[in-house]
Amino acid sequence: MQKLKQISNRILYLPPYQETDRPILAAIVGEEKTLFIDAGNSSSHAQLFISQLEERNISGDWLVLTHWHWDHIFGMSEFRVPIISHSMTREKIKELQKLSWEDRDIDLRVKEGIEIPFCANAMKIELGNQRDILLSEPDITFETQMELNLGGLSCVIEHVGGDHSNDSSIVYIREEKCLFIGDCLYANLYSEKWNYTIENMLQLISKIEKYDAETFFLSHHEAPLTKEEFGSFIQLLKDAALLTKKYKGEQEAIFREMSERLHRGLNELEIETIDYFINGFS
Repeated sequence: MQKLKQISNRILYLPPYQETDRPILAAIVGEEKTLFIDAGNSSSHAQLFISQLEERNISGDWLVLTHWHWDHIFGMSEFRVPIISHSMTREKIKELQKLSWEDRDIDLRVKEGIEIPFCANAMKIELGNQRDILLSEPDITFETQMELNLGGLSCVIEHVGGDHSNDSSIVYIREEKCLFIGDCLYANLYSEKWNYTIENMLQLISKIEKYDAETFFLSHHEAPLTKEEFGSFIQLLKDAALLTKKYKGEQEAIFREMSERLHRGLNELEIETIDYFINGFS
């Protein structure tokens, strides 16, 4: 069972769980209001988060969704607070409301290429026999950016898009210099080959880099990243994007120059990142 962790008096989070694709859930606690980030991938996931917050006498006032993917929204019905999302997230949720989550229907969508095998398997484990998923439409939507005052804390929610999901939004807590990235820096998984595209990634990075942050949360990373750690990840994404452009997607040439720059062989993450850009190159 995941245990709630606290990185400051104002920020608590429940770590992710890879086996069933549970992302990080977070609570941003101001002097007057509390903002939850993401709803979890099931009622059980949401209840685990809420119950541990209740033990600390923390209740919420708003919930923001970083994007529409199942693992970030299937716990929505457990939260008794207004839900905030980008307008595209709301539209995708309306589409999901029409779907069945029984095994046979999930399997059919996998066969049709609509659903991802990894997600389908994680759903079956996480949901068990509880397949009546209640998805309500978000109460508040925005287009570009909105800001919430929690009392002593200001939270900026900005739509940034990206390859992973074009409705992706990030959450910046100004006074804490903390940035919740969601899944936006991950690859596009809903394609024949998982991929990044050069222009999308470079535009996304430029939006993220304008924030003065010291702590960075990626939704499926076990722990938050420091500024140095996050900077290294961003540099890898930039280098891989620009080398893919330079060598027009030729893997051997990209690997060679990246290895020369680093003065060592490439690790698994570096190889995977380059391959994602090659997959998306056109």
